[in-house]
Amino acid sequence: MEKRRFALTKIEGEYAYLTDQSSGEELFIAMALLPADADIGSILEYENFEFLLCE
Repeated sequence: MEKRRFALTKIEGEYAYLTDQSSGEELFIAMALLPADADIGSILEYENFEFLLCE
């Protein structure tokens, strides 16, 4: 599976809005699926059904 990068742009309660950095597509996803220290402005990499924080 291809790696994808997302920016965490907004948090509403237990849900987050992620924006795909290559296509601009927006996702609405549960915070429970993201790393515990993810916050607005975080860059996340998605690969093998897992989100990881990028440095």
